[in-house]
Amino acid sequence: QVQLVESGGGLVQAGGSLRLSCTASEGSFNIYTMGWFRQAPGKERDFVACIHRWSGSTSFADSVKGRFTISRANAKNTVYLQMNSLKLEDTAVYYCAGTRTWGAAVESSEYDSWGQGTQVTVSS
Repeated sequence: QVQLVESGGGLVQAGGSLRLSCTASEGSFNIYTMGWFRQAPGKERDFVACIHRWSGSTSFADSVKGRFTISRANAKNTVYLQMNSLKLEDTAVYYCAGTRTWGAAVESSEYDSWGQGTQVTVSS
């Protein structure tokens, strides 16, 4: 079982930026795509972004396009989510996830490894 550990969450004012990190444990060589999901109170867990670890190909939810970027540092087994121009509606617990799916994976059911989540709160 691959372990995923997120960091970087916190409290930020609207319009500000945060960068989340997700580091995978050793043995994650067969995790091809890494994704970020978020879950606000009382809502379902939604796809945010994903990246193919080898090709660097990315996908984003429409709600974050142009504001969020996702990148990876394979030597560190780490994926980053840079969040800019944050809005109140970005407030949620953000989860990192890994999947053996080769292409873009936007459904949470496609992922079999999950981090514990990190809280992002955007204030006015």
